[in-house]
Parts: sequence; structure tokens; C-alpha cells
Amino acid sequence: MTNKRDLSALDPPVDTERQGKRRHVTADSSDRKLELAFPSTSQTSQSKPVPFQQPVSLITFSYTPSRKLEFNNSALRYYVNPPRNANLRHGYERWIKRPEEKGRIDGLLRATSKLRNDMNAGASKGVDWIRSIGVVSWRGVMTKILTAPYEDRDSWEMNVMAIDGTMYFEEHLSDAKLVEKEDMAPHHRLQSYYGYSFESWCGSSKPEMPENLEGQPPGWGGDVDTNVQWCSVVKTKLGDTRMVIGGEVDCVRNAFTGQTSDFVELKTSIAIRGPQDEARFEKKLLKFYFQSFLLGVPEIIVGFRTPSGQLNTIQLFKTAQIPRMVRGKPNAWDPTTCFAWGQQFFAFLKSVIHPSAEPIAEQQGNVTSALRPQVWRVKFEPRVGVSVSLLGDAGVSEIQAGEDRVGFLPRWYWDEVQTYSGQISVTTQAFDPTHGKGEAPGTSSAQGMSREWQI
Repeated sequence: MTNKRDLSALDPPVDTERQGKRRHVTADSSDRKLELAFPSTSQTSQSKPVPFQQPVSLITFSYTPSRKLEFNNSALRYYVNPPRNANLRHGYERWIKRPEEKGRIDGLLRATSKLRNDMNAGASKGVDWIRSIGVVSWRGVMTKILTAPYEDRDSWEMNVMAIDGTMYFEEHLSDAKLVEKEDMAPHHRLQSYYGYSFESWCGSSKPEMPENLEGQPPGWGGDVDTNVQWCSVVKTKLGDTRMVIGGEVDCVRNAFTGQTSDFVELKTSIAIRGPQDEARFEKKLLKFYFQSFLLGVPEIIVGFRTPSGQLNTIQLFKTAQIPRMVRGKPNAWDPTTCFAWGQQFFAFLKSVIHPSAEPIAEQQGNVTSALRPQVWRVKFEPRVGVSVSLLGDAGVSEIQAGEDRVGFLPRWYWDEVQTYSGQISVTTQAFDPTHGKGEAPGTSSAQGMSREWQI
């Protein structure tokens, strides 16, 4: 899941005329090369739109203040109009901020496991259902992937595992990156808080009834605790790839019917003061759009604020209409370009991390090597493209961080997969358990990686 933050810090407009580079793929010691042009963002580009299926809600769950996951709607909030000129700095000193942490998908896996088990208890076959899913990911990861053609500033890294035909994604954050994210400058920390504060001003425990808490200004929904979240898990489809995506939902309109049509996304941004601010805001709308579109959120309410954190105005944007707002503008973006790139990206990964349908044990002398799932590192660099590398033991150990995991998946989930799949079709690598460094055969002990592909 992505952290909420005030989006005024996302600046300069992207150069949409940049030329893409081509990727070269070399497998093992062969000279085989695969090429795929990095997507052109030219407005004159003509391509057949890649279909994206309307997301359908599967299940919701809540995180409590103690960060306990519960399959209920205890953390659900109802949208109410915020007071005029609300102070977005209110409650800042009492903010309970959840520490930065690795991009684990454990909560999403618990929801997926529950769905599968519930299907097995009824008429549906949960095993067949999960085998039909091509991708399991948090919404934030999918947003990064799909908006990559227009990203000109921020690089990203992800870890990927393929089990029984399903690719699991988690955002990779090194210890150094976590420290950097945690050590925000005071000004940036306050700006980040404005987004959470806006959610509190717009959220209530009852439909159409602003909170009136003792000792607090009218309409304040309660002090911010970012441990508390209400999340939705949806199913959707990009091209021929079925997906299960999870993410936080800010609030709902009126009574919650269990449908994504009730969802509301909340954002803040600095008030538009001129053409430059307008251009920057239109660029931000790209991520606004995908963050909502991927979960089926039909509307986004943006609170425009002063630099000092006073709420000026609010404006409602219909998610489906946002692309039309930027069409024909100097720095316009096109979601069809993003969907086409997404289809290419996932097809490329499938070709790389599914080299064979069944795991194969290798014989090393008199020792038959054990099998383990492969973990892949996907790196994106703006204006360059994507590289994919197979991690060795050192890289996998860094991901696990001393936790009981198989790759980056929690062991309980891995054990479930083994149980329901029997002979699972899992992309694996063979290794010699007696090897001193624990390196996979062919990996470089200096790099901990054996192969690299470039887009």
C-alpha cells in the first residue's frame, strides 16, 4: 500500500516527447536477445487499446490501532463535507505515525487465503480460482508499473516470485531507503500530515453526520493514527492477465453496499495560483487516476490548501473523466499508453520468470540439490527502462530480514500453497545446501545475482 501524503511536492512536468530505449535480454551463456521498445509517449502514437476490466470487490478488512488485521469494517469511514477553512495542521502534535516498513504483502495474502478457503467451503473451487490469477499485488505497486512511461524522476525496485502460475509482487525497500523515508525534513513531514488531516476532516463514523468530539473543533474526525486502515481487495483483468489487487480506501458515500461504486478517494494539493501550478496539478492527475481506477473508486475529492495548511476549496473529480481533462494539453498523458506498457511488462516478466513449467532438480556430484523458489528483482530507471535480475542467497536474505519466510512470502502462506497445490508448478532454482556461501550455481558471490535482463 502507498502512504498518503500531500501531493504538492510532486513537481516538474514530464517531457512527453522523450525517446525510449530498447531492451536486450541475454539468458545464461547464450547470445539470445529479445528486444522490446520502451513505450513512446508521443500523442501521435496509434495503438490498439488494451482492455482493462472493471474492478469487482472481493473482500474488505481493517487494521486496528495495534496493527491487527480483522476481517470486518471497523476502520471504515463515511464521507462528510469538511468545514470551511479547516486547519489541516490541527492535531499534528498528536499524530501517531506508523513507522516505515518493508513493502510486505502479508495482509493481502491473508485476504487471498480467506477467499480461497471460503470458496473451497462452498460450490466454487478456491484452488482453481487462485491458479487463474496472474498477478497479486498492492495497488501502489501496480500504480508504479502502469505510470512508468510518464515517470521522469523517481526510480523504483520490486521483488517478484512466481508460484503455480501466479506472480506475487512486493515493493523492495532497502534498510537505507527505509531510514531515508523515515528521516523526513520537518517541512515535508508537515506536508505529509496535511493529507491525513484532510481525511480526518472528511471522515465520520456515521453516514452524513460530521463528528462532534469533546474538546475538538466541530467536524474533526479524530486524531490521526496511520496504523488504522480500511482496505479493499478487488479482482480485475489487464488484457489476458487476471489480477488481485488490494489497497486502502479512504471512505465511502452513504451506506456501504459492498460495491466499489461506494468508494471515495481523498487527496490534497496546494491551491492553483497560475499556469505553472495548473500544469503540475494535471501531471499529478495521472497518479490520482490510476490509484483510484485500479480499485474501482469512482470519485476523487481534492482539498486545495494554502502553503500554511488552511483548506481553501474542495473539488470533486469523476475518475473516469480525468483523462479527458488533460487531453490535448502540452503535458498530456494517455492511459492507453500506460495499459499497453503494462501488458508488455507482464508479458515480458512471464517470459523471463517462467522458463519451465515444472521445477527440475539438478545433480551436483553425489548430492541431489534441493529446490527453492526463485526471487527476482525488478528495477525501473526513468527514461531508461526496466532490468530484471535473479537474486542469490545474499539478496534473498536481505529481503527476509530474519523473518520466517520463503523468499519474501510468509512461511504460513508458502505451506498453504504446497498443501493445496500438491505438486506445485513453481519457478525454482537449484542449490547445494552444503555450499559454504549458499550461492545458487552460476551466481556471482560479489553481486549475488546470476542473470540479468534489460528492457
